[in-house]
Amino acid sequence: MRHGKYPFVVGFLAAPVTLYVVFVIAPYAQAFQISMTNWRGFSAPEWTGFGNYRRLVQDDRFWKAIEHHAVLLVALPLITIAIALFFAFLLNVGGRSTGGQRRGVWGSNFYRVVFFFPQVLAVAIVAVLFQTVYRPNSSGLIDGVLMKLGFDPVLFLVKPSLALWSIIAVLVWQAVGFYVVLFSAGMSAIPSDIYEAAEMDGATRVTLFFRVTLPLLWDTLQVAWVYLGIAAFDAFAIVSVLSVDNGGPDGATTVLALEIYRNAFVYSKYGYASAMGVALFFLTLTFAALTLRLSKRESVEY
Repeated sequence: MRHGKYPFVVGFLAAPVTLYVVFVIAPYAQAFQISMTNWRGFSAPEWTGFGNYRRLVQDDRFWKAIEHHAVLLVALPLITIAIALFFAFLLNVGGRSTGGQRRGVWGSNFYRVVFFFPQVLAVAIVAVLFQTVYRPNSSGLIDGVLMKLGFDPVLFLVKPSLALWSIIAVLVWQAVGFYVVLFSAGMSAIPSDIYEAAEMDGATRVTLFFRVTLPLLWDTLQVAWVYLGIAAFDAFAIVSVLSVDNGGPDGATTVLALEIYRNAFVYSKYGYASAMGVALFFLTLTFAALTLRLSKRESVEY
């Protein structure tokens, strides 16, 4: 058995590892190679070394996109996790205790379906839907109502100070349902005996949330933060559809993925776009590693 184990393992892993190398590792390596050239997609690429990266450091659009990602990295996870935790707590342990079992609020099963509904919609559909919500005239869902009531329109996507936050609101709306389900699964795994013991000691619902639920959900929160951070580094489809003039107004909503698309498929600067892609790859990798490292703590057993 011992002599036949390794050939079996190698044979079992050969196909998936080969596919991973061909379709994941190889494109990354090729992107790095292209980033060292001035290739425009038509003629033979000319080797430029780190020229694209030096140009990247001096690009104002690149740094503006990094700025927006910094805002997204803080706002999107914090707001999404806070809202999802609140709703998940209500749906699982926020109701009255029946027969010694802590239950969610009345109608919690229905609310789970409602919260998860945005996950069923394609990203493009969500973006088009909120185009109607944010439309800056009488046909817009919000500004149209305000104008009929005699107020000035807010112009969510037109004002540079509001445009990015309006897009963040859409990203939160789309993501909350998934994390409500994720946190609900984590909460359902917590034994009810722990809640009962805490209640017998006089714990209120606020105390239950901060002293019992949060510590026992820490690993799930860690995963959620990493996922949302990766989503903050993406956000291409929502920004592309909702923003004025692809990242506007005046670059107020641009993100790296949008700049990569613009440089590659509008200006045919594939080498420079690849350099941006490599930068985005390392930024995402660094964020995930730092988050897992800084949020690491001893697991709580129960």
